[in-house]
Amino acid sequence: MKTLYFDCGMGAAGDMLAAALLELTPDPEQTIINLNHLEIPGTVFIKETAEKCGISGTHIRVITEAGEEDEHMHEHTHEHHHDHDHSHAGMEGIRHIVNDHIRVSDKVRQDILAVYQILAEAESAVHNTDIEHIHFHEVGTMDAIADITAVCWLIDQLKADEIIASPIHVGRGTVKCAHGILPVPAPAAAVILKGIPIYSRELVEGELCTPTGAALLKHFAKEFRQMPMMSVTGIGYGLGKKDFPIANCVRAVLGTRESEETDQISELAFNVDDMTGEEIGYLTEKLLKEGAREVFVTPVYMKKNRPGNLITVICTLDRKKELISLIFRHSTTIGIRESVRNRYVLARESAVTETPFGTIRRKDSSGYGVTRSKYEYDDLAGIAEETGLSIREVLDQVEKNRE
Repeated sequence: MKTLYFDCGMGAAGDMLAAALLELTPDPEQTIINLNHLEIPGTVFIKETAEKCGISGTHIRVITEAGEEDEHMHEHTHEHHHDHDHSHAGMEGIRHIVNDHIRVSDKVRQDILAVYQILAEAESAVHNTDIEHIHFHEVGTMDAIADITAVCWLIDQLKADEIIASPIHVGRGTVKCAHGILPVPAPAAAVILKGIPIYSRELVEGELCTPTGAALLKHFAKEFRQMPMMSVTGIGYGLGKKDFPIANCVRAVLGTRESEETDQISELAFNVDDMTGEEIGYLTEKLLKEGAREVFVTPVYMKKNRPGNLITVICTLDRKKELISLIFRHSTTIGIRESVRNRYVLARESAVTETPFGTIRRKDSSGYGVTRSKYEYDDLAGIAEETGLSIREVLDQVEKNRE
C-alpha cells in the first residue's frame, strides 16, 4: 500500500506542504514547470533551495500580479492580504476562479473546492455569517489559491493509497492578520482543528498551523497518529521562512507498507452471579447475531467469594450502543465497563481451493510479514460426513493435493 505521511512537528502551511510534496516528485524542476502550466491567473511558482537548522529543503515562492507574498504578515509567510482583484473573495469568486480559470482535472478541482468549503465553514462559525456571505481575507488571495491548488495537484500526481498525518504542533502566542492580532491558533484554524490531535510547546512562539494548512490536512489525512511501519521510498522537506529553535519545516514521507489493517474496537465487560447457563447462552447468541465480534465468559469470584461470570463483548465502535442496550435487556447486570482498544489484524481475503473432494472455501490472511490460510470448517465437516474420514484426514489430503 502506497502511503504518504506528513510530519507536522512544526505545524503546517499551504506553501510548506506544497514544497514538501514537490521534493517527492521524480523531477522537481519539471514539476514546477508543470505547476506553472496550470495557468492560475496572474501567478508564478518559483522553487528555491533553502536550509533550516542544517536541513536542506525546498521553499516555494508565489509571485502574483500584486507582487511577492508579504514576509511579515504570518509566521510562515503565506495566506497574506493583498489589495488586488481577487482579494477578499467569497465562495462564489473562488468557484469562478477554480472552475473557469485553472487547468486541472475534475478530481483536483473537487479537492480544491472541498478545502475551501472547510475554510468557509470555519469562517462562518467564527463570524456567525452564512457561508455564501463569507469574505475571505488571507485565504482568498491568489497566492493562497495557488498554494491550495499546488497541494491538491501534487497529491493527485503522487497517487498515494492512503494519507496519514502526525498530531499537529500549532504554536503559541499571537498572530497578526487582516482582522488584527489574534490568539494562536487563529480562530478559523482552531475550528478546523476540532477533532484532530494538536499540541503546543514552550520552545516555539508564534503561529505554526494556519487555516490553509489545517484545512488541507483535514481534507486529505484520514488518520492523525504516529508514523506507521513502512518502507520509505522518498522524503521531502518543505521549509518556511521564519527561523525557530527547531527546524521550520513540514516533512513528507512517501513509502509502502503491507496491507495491514488497524482499527479500534470497544471491549464491554460486566460481572453477573445470578444468571443461569441457559440465560448466558441466549445472551451470547443475541449479541453475536446483532454484530458482536466476540463474546466470551470467564469464571470469577465476586463479592463475599460468590462464584460468578465475567462476560466480555468485543464489538466495533459503531455497534456499541445497540449491544449495550441488548446487554441491559437480556442480562441482570446494572453496570457495564468499556475499554476502547487499538486492534491490529491481518488483511483477509476469501478464496477457493480445488480438491479431490470438490471446491473448498479458504480464508487467506496476510500482513506484518505473515501469511496464513484456513479452510472453511463447514466445508471440511461436510466432506468428513460424506466420506467417513476425520476432519484431520480430510485436511491432510487437501493440503497434500495443494502442494
